[in-house]
Amino acid sequence: MSVLGNILWLIFGGLLSAIGWFLAGVICCITIIGIPIGLQCFKFAQMVIWPFGTQIYYGNLSSGSIILNIIWILLCGFELAMGSLAMGVVCCITIIGIPFGIQHFKFAGLALMPFGAQMRKIIY
Repeated sequence: MSVLGNILWLIFGGLLSAIGWFLAGVICCITIIGIPIGLQCFKFAQMVIWPFGTQIYYGNLSSGSIILNIIWILLCGFELAMGSLAMGVVCCITIIGIPFGIQHFKFAGLALMPFGAQMRKIIY
């Protein structure tokens, strides 16, 4: 199921979204100060390209990652989370779009706290 979901996800906009996140990461990594933000954009790009079969774990929250998450939320995390939340609600209106909506809700959580989050493949 996850392979079929990922293929449908790529066809219906996932690839364009991942390219956008990758380009944002490249632009952020141009400056030394923007490298942590750029790395998080790469994390989003990896998640957006293949979201089905991936689980997010929030467990490595040190004081540095908490401070970076607060800065992230103030600069762009809140807007990204609200956008993903809105897209998730829109996708969940139809029965066919519910799996895609669940993935958008996963992105909303990652948009709020990307520092300290780890992505792991789910092995069935």
